[in-house]
Amino acid sequence: MRATVTTLEQNRIKLAVEVDETEMGRALDAAALTLAKQVSIKGFRKGKVPKNVLIAHIGGPDVLRSEAIRESLPDFYARAVADTLSDPIGQPEITIVSGEEGGPLAFDAEVEVRPEINLVGYQALRVTIPSPQVTDAEIAVQIDRFRETDAELKDVDRPITTGDLVTMDVKATQSGEDVEPLEMTDYMYTVGSGSITQGVDELIVGLKAGELLTLNGNFREDVEAVFELNLKQVKERVLPELTDEWVEENTEWATVDALRDGMLSQMRRMKIMEAQKAQREATLMALSELVDVALVPESLVASETNERLHDMGHRLAEQNLKLEMFLQVTNQTPEQLLEALRQDAVRAIRIDLAMRALAKAEKLEPSDDEFAEELERTAEAMGTTSEVLRETLHDSGRAVSFTAEVAKMKASRWLNDHVTFVDPDGVEIDRALLEADQSESLDA
Repeated sequence: MRATVTTLEQNRIKLAVEVDETEMGRALDAAALTLAKQVSIKGFRKGKVPKNVLIAHIGGPDVLRSEAIRESLPDFYARAVADTLSDPIGQPEITIVSGEEGGPLAFDAEVEVRPEINLVGYQALRVTIPSPQVTDAEIAVQIDRFRETDAELKDVDRPITTGDLVTMDVKATQSGEDVEPLEMTDYMYTVGSGSITQGVDELIVGLKAGELLTLNGNFREDVEAVFELNLKQVKERVLPELTDEWVEENTEWATVDALRDGMLSQMRRMKIMEAQKAQREATLMALSELVDVALVPESLVASETNERLHDMGHRLAEQNLKLEMFLQVTNQTPEQLLEALRQDAVRAIRIDLAMRALAKAEKLEPSDDEFAEELERTAEAMGTTSEVLRETLHDSGRAVSFTAEVAKMKASRWLNDHVTFVDPDGVEIDRALLEADQSESLDA
């Protein structure tokens, strides 16, 4: 078999495939064997019908050839894809050119292929992740949480500030004539918690006991209500003095310095782990932003969205849940769910295109040894041999995709080594912190 490829417009190619008479002969034999197992002819057992009898029974050699072409075309097409190192992303449009009646078979296959992206800006990529640094203010806040467990409440006669505890009567009137207002007496509210409704904390700061606050807000998600807050009493938390004696009595540490050092060690470890966890996802998202969404093929989006929907249905079925129940619990319409899956699909495809483009730009195509090593690992995970897997990938036309996945692994490592990580304030992060092993506690 021989295959040549011609590039067309709009990310399409045309494969011109020629199948010689020897291969067509094998295809005819295979089709005859398949038909022999299916048809019933008096005097013969299934699968034991002579070829000439079978041909006469089904209507002649033209019928057998037609069946052979129909059965073998997918295999011929897959081999042409593999031989030309093409990367199709849609179903081919196949046209038989010659050979329907006899001789070599020739056909053309037009198909959409994965676009190649010219990735601009990846060399200077700055990726924002949580800061692994611990500030003195953060340590102070954490220590104050210990102190708050031993705090005293003191009445104050001053304007309300964040952190105060305000005793109030609350009345929430929902819209609708038949809805009873919700009333709470002597409700103690911590200013800054936002637990009543959105906007309370901004409006209550600066008021004093004895005043009335009225505002519109949401009650029980999307239900609007008018809130009336009668502010009756204001208390502030008076924290105990931070001394060695208090620390030893109320914490696992013996001194104030030991407490600060302990907080620093714990928070540093936690923040480094948080930054490390965010690295990969944040890097891939930043890289994907370099791919114009207009370059994402709709055919890829549709297939990826459908695959995600199928996977979701399978996971729900494993939990004995129906899609209708899931939509009800998550308060979504089918259209909203489909759009969310579509956006996830677009994001994943942009990442994939970007990683492939990076691998090509940096010449990260896998060597023969790297390909063989990954093939061996994958085959072992699948419970087969690397030789069988290699043959399967070639015959199915998926060898190019497998090679791309190995290249993307190399691109991922290159990316992590070359991007600049910054904190939310734009300050560059020391890579040594991000590479620290967090399997054991860090020293302060």
